[in-house]
Amino acid sequence: MKLLSDVRLLSDMRLLRNRPTPPPPAEPGDVLATAEDLYVRLGTREVLRGVDITVRAGEVLALVGPNGAGKSTLLGALAADLPAAAGVVRIYGRPATEWSAPELALRRAVLPQSATLSFPFAVEEVVRMGRAPWAAVAPDENDPAVARAMAATEVTAFASRSFSALSGGERARVALARVLAQRAPLLLLDEPTAALDLKHQELVLRVCRERARAGDAVVVVLHDLGLAAAYAHRVAILHAGRIAAAGPPAEVFSDRLLTEVYDQPVEVLPHPRTGEVLVTPRRD
Repeated sequence: MKLLSDVRLLSDMRLLRNRPTPPPPAEPGDVLATAEDLYVRLGTREVLRGVDITVRAGEVLALVGPNGAGKSTLLGALAADLPAAAGVVRIYGRPATEWSAPELALRRAVLPQSATLSFPFAVEEVVRMGRAPWAAVAPDENDPAVARAMAATEVTAFASRSFSALSGGERARVALARVLAQRAPLLLLDEPTAALDLKHQELVLRVCRERARAGDAVVVVLHDLGLAAAYAHRVAILHAGRIAAAGPPAEVFSDRLLTEVYDQPVEVLPHPRTGEVLVTPRRD
């Protein structure tokens, strides 16, 4: 019996020693991720060329630009899912390559462009997958975190339905709920509004703002420049693998720059009621 007890004790000690440590709470303005002179190649193509960017707690940073500009590639590099050909990505001040997978999972949560599952998991089971990094760290928080994430994305009503039976927009919201349930302080979202209707596009961006107000950092790839102008604290406009401009939307969105970047006449106008930035194609 004593031998068995000693084996269990050693096993418990090993689990405690190998358990990743969650990051400390971030203060607004803290730098959670950076890319420094970043180059990324996919196959033989150089997708990013000398990109510098800073991601801060308390902010929503929108990555915008035309198709093929490098938005999703930059998001993947910031997530440590794509390797740098040159330059460095840092997460919490350390090179991304120096973090283990469990450590990264406590620090950043990633929403890819599309979510597919091979097995008929129920919606709540999919959302609960987001809690996997915290299973041994904060198990008591699992149920409340899942419930909050499902409520925020309005998927609670079909918690027992099969993920594979959902519409495209419903799947997108469930996938986002999984990311929110992970409760990582750095959220990296790739086109979270692409499959959503008008109401839920607004809902998702409000959730992003709420997470930023709570002290998290949110990086979101958006094609809708109006949504970026309305909800992002800062935008980075990518063009041909480089950042053409970065800063608050009201400062960097201009007719000239957007027309050049998108190769399409664009007008930037003040909203007639609020004065906020509106972006629309110029139609003669």
